[in-house]
Amino acid sequence: MKKLFFFMAITLMGLSGCGSEQRPQPLAIDNELTQEEIAGGVLTPEILWKMGRVGLAGLSPDASKLLYTVTHYNLQENRGVTAIYVRDAASGETAQLTDFASNNYSPQWNGDGTKIYFLSDRSGSSQIWEMNIDGTAVKQLSSLDKDIEGFGVNPTGDKLFYVQSVQVADRRSSDLYKDMDKSKARVYDDLMARHWNYWDEGEYRHIFVADLTDSGVANGKDILGPEAAWDTPLAPYFDMGEISWNPAGTQLAYTCKPLTGTAYAISTDSDIFVYDLATGETRNICKTREVDPRLKIAPEMPGYDKYPVFSPDGTKIAFRSQRRAGNEADKERLFVWDSATGQMQDLTENFDYNATNVIWDGNEALWFLSPIQATHQLCHVDMNGNVKVITKGDHDINAVSIENGKAVADICTISSPDELFDINLADGTLTQVTFVNKPILDHIRMGKVEKRWVETTDGKQMLTWVILPPDFDPAKKYPTLLYCQGGPQSVVSQFWSYRWNFQLMAANGYIIVAPNRRGLPSFGQEWLDQISGDYSGQNIRDYLSAIDDVAKEPWVDKDHLGCVGASYGGYSVYYLAGHHDKRFKAFISHCGIFDFDSMYGSTEELFFLNNDYGGAYWDKDNATAMRSYANSPHRAIDQWDTPIMIITGELDYRIPYSQSLEAFTAARLHGLDAKLIAFEDEAHQVMKPQNSVVWQREFFGWLDKYLKN
Repeated sequence: MKKLFFFMAITLMGLSGCGSEQRPQPLAIDNELTQEEIAGGVLTPEILWKMGRVGLAGLSPDASKLLYTVTHYNLQENRGVTAIYVRDAASGETAQLTDFASNNYSPQWNGDGTKIYFLSDRSGSSQIWEMNIDGTAVKQLSSLDKDIEGFGVNPTGDKLFYVQSVQVADRRSSDLYKDMDKSKARVYDDLMARHWNYWDEGEYRHIFVADLTDSGVANGKDILGPEAAWDTPLAPYFDMGEISWNPAGTQLAYTCKPLTGTAYAISTDSDIFVYDLATGETRNICKTREVDPRLKIAPEMPGYDKYPVFSPDGTKIAFRSQRRAGNEADKERLFVWDSATGQMQDLTENFDYNATNVIWDGNEALWFLSPIQATHQLCHVDMNGNVKVITKGDHDINAVSIENGKAVADICTISSPDELFDINLADGTLTQVTFVNKPILDHIRMGKVEKRWVETTDGKQMLTWVILPPDFDPAKKYPTLLYCQGGPQSVVSQFWSYRWNFQLMAANGYIIVAPNRRGLPSFGQEWLDQISGDYSGQNIRDYLSAIDDVAKEPWVDKDHLGCVGASYGGYSVYYLAGHHDKRFKAFISHCGIFDFDSMYGSTEELFFLNNDYGGAYWDKDNATAMRSYANSPHRAIDQWDTPIMIITGELDYRIPYSQSLEAFTAARLHGLDAKLIAFEDEAHQVMKPQNSVVWQREFFGWLDKYLKN
């Protein structure tokens, strides 16, 4: 059987220095197309798992070299492995620095670009290592009793922070009652008992500051203190981008939400804290500051404040700030705090889009990424708030590294997975520099992606992506899917997904209609805000406007329309199942909200529902909340008349799996053809390789049954 070899263009270097003879055997990477797959020439679930997943680490201080990672998978073994690569900017040559016998990730340069620090599990747990830039002289720097989940070495190379879990409270009955060591109870006296995909058993992530010596990591100090019953970085994502060093290596800025119990569950009030290594003192810059009189904001800054970044001279901190308490989808404004004056400045006050991935350009300007009209672009802003959009085109810039006047970005589109590109900072032109998946993509035919502007019922224009099958023939009619986005405030951009993949749906013979309905970012805050308190209103009409508009095309089989979505998109499916006027012949809902009352009592981050529903179901005087609960999908179950498949993860505590069980029970008791897929080891998303392929097989099996017959 003829095969294509994936690593033809990659030079393997330095592997002899990556560990001892006792290390596990490397994972066999399954990334070669079979002759049958080449002959077929279309995307399949199995091919998706042969693709390498590229991650941007960063440019060296002189921008001469680029660090990045690639995660590869073996579908049969149901696991993957992450390796570290370095690319030389001048020659374009790429070297693989670590092998596939262990996971090696989170690489970062030292201050002068002569060494690489990284995390690796090669010793049996996740610890900090270092190596030369050619992959030699590998040395273990930490040997702590627990996994290190993230770290950052200061610019001077003598200190570092690391994040590790700390047992703060006893929640397990076997800990509370030593004579009952076989008891499996958990004991709580306040919210939140569980979060995202785990139960709170009294462990929290804390930041430690330690010395970095020739002998390794020493003298780690928990700067939150052993009694702090909260996480830094914030749960549930624990993003190390929420922590940063100042240029002198003497201060650490970090994000924290120092709340517990019910107060934590109903609040988004995180702040930026600065820890001084010399004095051991910590300052909350969001609570102890002066306010620029030009800013029309409350001094206390009650929303999310995240991702602090020191200016090159160490006198300022840039960070992302949300104005409104309890609204996680509020505009992410780019703020700058001046340590000399204590004042704050909102640099994006007149820019109606979010600011993310902030990087200083000297001391008087910044780069940032922003979602703009269903794409993600690189922008620049000066201290007067003058914003310039640098890049253009239909793509998503997911991350960017800028050093010494050069920029590299992680970019994807609906038709291509993440690769790395140089960005010309003068004119925004893009040049691809990695081609990890080229040996696969060269043999895959992708469907055409069309950008369509659809008029909504209130006379506005809505950007809608329409993805056509490969080898599209306008003389034929195709079954068509309405894609309902989750979030609910999550843009339908040029994203590449390894599950909700539009090109994979198109390869199975479907046209996909993906509208940027009301409630999605990148079209201004008014468009985004409209959905809160109005789940069953304008955004639902936007969905129907999109599918009705595209269904007028002669190549759409309007008698075979389907509707699919996850999370809020899963709610949308449930709601449309009772209000679609027989448009659709099949539904698929993944982890959707079915019963608003029970959802309020079983989810964890209550600030989200307080904002988006309007409040609790018992608040009878709250008109917004009462409208939300009155329009819960379960109240229209008597109008369900269409086959529905329901998918859930048993570890999903954001939209608990019981919501899916309720919907499945209701569908079957109403005599509908229904199917339930429950993954016992998945949460809100399906992440494991074989589970993902099973998900896809069930997904297309259900649609084919009802939309292709």
